[in-house]
Amino acid sequence: MSPQADIPPECPMHQKKKGLHPVPQPALYDSECGMSSSGSSQAVLTETPASENTDVNPLNMMPPPNQRPAPDQPFPLSTERQTSTIPKADKNENWQYPSEQMFWNAMLRKGWRWQGADIAKDDMTSIIRIHNANNEQAWQEVMKWEALHAKECCNPKLKSFGGKAKDFSPRARFRNFLGYELPFDRHDWIVDRCGKDVRYVIDYYDGRDVDEQMRFALLDVRPAMDSFSNVWDRMKVAWWRWKYAIDDKFSGPKGDSLPQTQ
Repeated sequence: MSPQADIPPECPMHQKKKGLHPVPQPALYDSECGMSSSGSSQAVLTETPASENTDVNPLNMMPPPNQRPAPDQPFPLSTERQTSTIPKADKNENWQYPSEQMFWNAMLRKGWRWQGADIAKDDMTSIIRIHNANNEQAWQEVMKWEALHAKECCNPKLKSFGGKAKDFSPRARFRNFLGYELPFDRHDWIVDRCGKDVRYVIDYYDGRDVDEQMRFALLDVRPAMDSFSNVWDRMKVAWWRWKYAIDDKFSGPKGDSLPQTQ
């Protein structure tokens, strides 16, 4: 990936750049992520009028698919869309990820502007791959929680989702109080558990360095504490993690420890 590429911090991928300063977010945040003080040469973010966001799909906070090249686009982009492994609620199909062209147009819609030297075509390909991989990982983490309700529902599906980049969760704020960094992004996913809506909170943190410029994200996925069922699930998992950790620590010399939870 070109060292000049700038990835918006709202999306579940993050690029750390030296010498750059945070730029303000749009007044109306419509996360373009999911499925379906910069120098003069850097990307510039401007506020998007609320009137231009009235056609945003409330299920995924995405504008209508736009596969047309932007007037000042420096290179052609792929319009191919990858189908995710994430089933869509109320339909016998899976969610589709945005194409490179859709992602580019969505970022322009939010006010991001790149010049030819700032980003290369291969950068957009890498951005899409990381974006999709992070969403696949998030769904796998959701499915681990949903396994607690396999008897109740063996086929949960994703109903809707949206971004809340600056609306930090209580858990993230508490971690920050203890000295940990705040997440660079947050998504809320609504899962259809066979007719029951269950909200999940996903915090995205900077992960390990891939190179000097790029970091992958670490995901903190858990049910929102907005129902007794969700609170009970989190209490059970917290107990299991503590119990298995203690059992493993004090296991016999043959290492007969209980299995670790993730």
